[in-house]
Amino acid sequence: MAGKAKPNAELDFLEAVEAGEVVSQNALAKRVSLSVGLVNAVLRRMAQKGYVKVRSAPFKRYAYYLTPHGFVEKARLVAEYLEVSLSFFRRARGEYGDLLAAAQKAGVRRIAFAGDGELVEIALLAAIEHDVEIVGVLNRDTNLDRIGRLRVARTPEELGPVDAIVIVASRRPQDTYDALRAHYDDATVLAPKFLRVTRMAEPSAKTEIAA
Repeated sequence: MAGKAKPNAELDFLEAVEAGEVVSQNALAKRVSLSVGLVNAVLRRMAQKGYVKVRSAPFKRYAYYLTPHGFVEKARLVAEYLEVSLSFFRRARGEYGDLLAAAQKAGVRRIAFAGDGELVEIALLAAIEHDVEIVGVLNRDTNLDRIGRLRVARTPEELGPVDAIVIVASRRPQDTYDALRAHYDDATVLAPKFLRVTRMAEPSAKTEIAA
């Protein structure tokens, strides 16, 4: 099979076909964020396992239906997904909490985040328990003026002075770190262990902030 399906591809697929709608394969591929080739491969695997039935419809479209076995499998995958998600949430909140506790102990007070997405909310929850001020989010790729209650800055100059900047970019944390090091010293840029950022002594070149 060409390419590689994302970890939750089967759950996304079962949720997408649960209603039994008549859709094109291209539309289904967009809905589950997979290539048409991967959709076909997942479809064949689901059909072979007895989870999905397929009926042809006009204009090269298909109606997808979950079988009783499909509903049982979807429930199992949902439970598994929630368990993994809750485990990740606890780990992420714990590591951000440890990071902020160490920063507070070192006298850091004004902190900004760099990135976007769910990690912003998780890091904010962790920050509630510590005597630090979250002054904003550094993100050049968003059109938003605020993320939650935090103002968004697109450049370090717009963000203003901070004591530390914490990476909350789940998609490209290493790129974000590398870009931040073009503007901040290494001790100022903080990242939890689960992001697996490789630290370097000096920035190699001045780049824009990635998110």
